Amino acid sequence: MTAARRIAPGSSEPETDATPEPGADGIEPGRRLIRIGDDRGASLAERVAARFHRLTWGTPLHALRLRGRFPLKLLGVPRDPIAGDRETGLDIIDGEIGRGRERTDTATLDFAATGRSSGFADYLQGFAWLRDLAASGPRAQAAPVAEALTRRWLDRHAAAVDDAGWRADLWGRRILAWTAHAPLILSSSDLVYRSSVLNTLARGARHLDRSAEKAPTGLPRVAAYAGSIAAGMLIPGGEPRLLYGEQGIAKALGQAVHSDGGIVSRSPVELAELVELLAQLIAVYDECRREVPLAIAQALARAVPALLGVTLGDGALSSWQGGGPLSADRVARTIAASGIRTRPLRQSREWGFQRLAGGATIVVADCAPPPASRLARGGCASTLAFELSDGPHRIVVNCGGDRPWGGLPHAIAEALRTSAAHSTLILSDSNSTAIHADGSLGKGVTLVELDRQEQESASRIEATHDGYVRRFGLKHCRKLMLSADGRELGGEDVLLPAGVRKSAVPIGFALRFHLGPGVEPTPTADGLGALLRIDGGPLWQFRCRGGSLVIEESLSIDGRGRPVAASQLVVSGETPAGGTSISWALKRAG
Repeated sequence: MTAARRIAPGSSEPETDATPEPGADGIEPGRRLIRIGDDRGASLAERVAARFHRLTWGTPLHALRLRGRFPLKLLGVPRDPIAGDRETGLDIIDGEIGRGRERTDTATLDFAATGRSSGFADYLQGFAWLRDLAASGPRAQAAPVAEALTRRWLDRHAAAVDDAGWRADLWGRRILAWTAHAPLILSSSDLVYRSSVLNTLARGARHLDRSAEKAPTGLPRVAAYAGSIAAGMLIPGGEPRLLYGEQGIAKALGQAVHSDGGIVSRSPVELAELVELLAQLIAVYDECRREVPLAIAQALARAVPALLGVTLGDGALSSWQGGGPLSADRVARTIAASGIRTRPLRQSREWGFQRLAGGATIVVADCAPPPASRLARGGCASTLAFELSDGPHRIVVNCGGDRPWGGLPHAIAEALRTSAAHSTLILSDSNSTAIHADGSLGKGVTLVELDRQEQESASRIEATHDGYVRRFGLKHCRKLMLSADGRELGGEDVLLPAGVRKSAVPIGFALRFHLGPGVEPTPTADGLGALLRIDGGPLWQFRCRGGSLVIEESLSIDGRGRPVAASQLVVSGETPAGGTSISWALKRAG
C-alpha cells in the first residue's frame, strides 16, 4: 500500500509518501480473480431477529436498562475536525435546513415526519448540520437556533424510543455531534433543558450498550460503536463502556474495511463518510489525551488512499454504487479532517477500483462484482464501467446516484442502478447483475478476472466478467489502455463464448459512453466517430469499429444531487454465437 502519514492539525509539514513497490497497491503483476462473497440479502431469520430487537425498545425492561445516574457535565468538548459550510449554516439561521433537492422549514420541523428520503432523514437525525451552524458566525447567533432545534428533537424523541430517532448508527453520529458542538446546544441558562440534553445523551449511550452490535455490518455498526466509545470517554463513569466500544469497533472495522482500504459496500460516498467518522472519533481521543487504538488508526490510514483513488481530475468523487460525485470541496474537507497525507490508491483487489493516470487524464474503472446485498444499500450493476476526466473536465461518466442527498423520484433512483446507466457494455438491454423489485441485488457477476500491466508508454487493464454467461453464454472482456501522456485512451470490448448458449439467435449489444455535462458531441460524416467539444476545455475525438454509433440523450447527477441533462454515445449491434469485438478510442485533439 502507498505509505501514509497522519499530520497533526495545523501542521505546516509538507505532504510525504513513498513510491509504491510493484504490487504494493494490492495486485501483483499478472492475473487475479475477484469473487463476490454472497449475493443474498439478510435471511428471514436475521430479519425477524432484527425486527424483534427493535420491538424490545418499547418494553419496560428496555426502559429500565436506560435508567442510570444523570451526568452533570461532559468531561471534555472535542473539536469537530470537519469544517462546516458557512452558507448552509446561514440558511439554517434564516429558517431553512436542506440537503440536495430537499428542504424543510426549521420553525415547523418534525424530526420524525414521513415522506422524506432516507438520506435527508438521516442527515437531520444525525445532527451533522451543527457544524454548518458553527461555521455560520458568532456563537451568540447560532446557539439559539441550535438550542431550538435540539428542543424539538427532545420533544419528539427523548421519551419515545423508536426506530426513527433511536437507530444505533444515528445515536452514534448524534453523540459525536452533540459532544463536539456542546457549546452550541448547552449554552442555555435553562437548567431543566441542559439536564434533559445530558440525561438523553446518557440514555442514548446506554441504548448503544445493547444495540451497537446489532447494527448492520459496515458503516452503520462502525458509527454505533464510535458513539459508544465517545460516550465512554466524555460521560463520567464510562470506562466499562469504553472498553466494550473499543473491542466492538475493532471487530466492526475488520468486517467493514478491506485490507486495501475500501469499504465493503463499495460505495465511495460511504467511504468518505467512514473517513469523517473516524476523524471525529480520533478528535475525541485527542481531547481526552488517550492513545488511539491501532485498529482505528490503521483503518483510517488505509481508507484515505482508497478514497483518493476514486477521485477524478476535478477533485470530486467518481460515481459508483448509488453515490453521486461528492464535491471537491467536501472531499478536500474530509481528507483534511483525517490528517492523512498520501497518494491515491491505483490498484485494489477487494475494493475493486482501478485508477489509470497519464498527463492530466484520469480513468477510474470498476473491476469487481457488485457488493453483496446484505452489505449495500442501492448497489449497482456497474461491473467494467469506467469514468474519464481531462484535468477538471469530466468527459465520460456514469449517470450517478442520489446518495448522500436523496430526494430523487424512486423510479429514477432505481434506473440509475442499472448497467445501462453506466459506461459499459450491455447485452439484450439487461443488467450484468440482476436488480430485484425489492431493491436487492440478485444473480449475475460472480467472478472478475483482472490483468494489469504498467509500461513506460502506457498503462493497460484487461478485465473479464461472467455476468452474462448464465443467460447468454457470453463473457464480457474489456481492455483499456491509457497512454503515458494521457492523450489517448484505447479500448476494446470483446464478447467471448462461455458456458452453454441457449439460442442461436444473434443477441443485441449496446456499448454506452455517458458524457459529462458540458460535453457536446457532434457525429462525424462517416458515422463511426464523434467530436467531443467541452465547454471551456480541450477537444476530444471518439472513434469506433464493430458497431453502429448514435448519439442519445442521457442525464447526470451533479455534486448537489440534482439531475442534469447530458448526452451519451451508443455503439450498438448484434453478436453471433461465436462472439464479437468492438474497438474504440478516445483521443485528445486539441
